[in-house]
Amino acid sequence: MPPRKTFARLSSVIHGRVITAIQALATNPRPSGCRKLAGSQHDWRIRVGDYRVIYEIGDAIRIVRVNRVRHRREVYR
Repeated sequence: MPPRKTFARLSSVIHGRVITAIQALATNPRPSGCRKLAGSQHDWRIRVGDYRVIYEIGDAIRIVRVNRVRHRREVYR
């Protein structure tokens, strides 16, 4: 398995798009195009180009926790 790319090592363009998408989750945790992940009660994903942001929504405590940001070929492993 190749070494994992850390969030800080993304290109500046992708990094900016991912940060913008994550910040938008604060106001709308279920934007259009988001998908609920099968096999989990609280996990969702959004697409940012070839990258996926996997996050968890805690409605009762009104929190969004980002779990992973990875390339689409690595994120579900």
